[in-house]
Amino acid sequence: MQTAHEIDYRIYGEEMQYVDIELDPGETAMAESGAFMMMDDGIQMQTIFGDGSQKSGGGIMNKLFSAGKRLLTGESLFMTAFTNVGQGKKRVAFASPYPGKIIPLDLYALGGKVVCQKDAFLCAARGVSIGIEFQRRLGTGLFGGEGFIMEKLEGDGMAFVHAGGHVFERILQPGELLRIDTGCLVGYTKDIHYDIQFVGGIRNTIFGGEGVFFATLQGPGKVWIQTLPVSRLASRILSYATTKRKEEGSILGGLGNLLDGDGR
Repeated sequence: MQTAHEIDYRIYGEEMQYVDIELDPGETAMAESGAFMMMDDGIQMQTIFGDGSQKSGGGIMNKLFSAGKRLLTGESLFMTAFTNVGQGKKRVAFASPYPGKIIPLDLYALGGKVVCQKDAFLCAARGVSIGIEFQRRLGTGLFGGEGFIMEKLEGDGMAFVHAGGHVFERILQPGELLRIDTGCLVGYTKDIHYDIQFVGGIRNTIFGGEGVFFATLQGPGKVWIQTLPVSRLASRILSYATTKRKEEGSILGGLGNLLDGDGR
């Protein structure tokens, strides 16, 4: 028997997507603060402690521990519940925070658990548990960077995560190995074996420009991959904001900007 609320949805847009969720009377969707976009009249918003899943019940200390772990992933102690308290079907929409794709995850079909990058979670049906997944190996803990502390989504309902750029899936067969940049990894199913591997080679380390470590994922299972990690996007924007343009102070000066399409 499914314990999470059974919600219907539709994803709109291309580069800047949003997910439109249809709620029957009494159904609830959970979302992180800042994800909300719009909702019909008859939907009630309520800020709750933790993720609102049934696992979070069972005493104040259990709730504190469950919600407190989410701070390690950079998330808030609180989430927002959107409940249809009116008559008939109502809709609520949640928007992606930066260019990319929204990935719908049917946890029931995916074995009840998906591990994803921190900050990837967007929204879910009430009853889905949002926690943290520690990588236990020493190498992963010391060098994993973005991949050390990850989110885990557990339950049998729908959950939605967001990733940057183009997003695609890889199905790994038993024993099949995939090496990937830790920032490009969006998530994977529960049977995937995840570890961190040293690139090796002095030239790779000094001149490679891709970092010293990468993630290894071994099947069986499904892996989601993104082409534009938000950390990479942020670093590029920061570099352009803090670095003088090459033509500034040159002979061309403002003419260079005109030729570059930047003239005003």
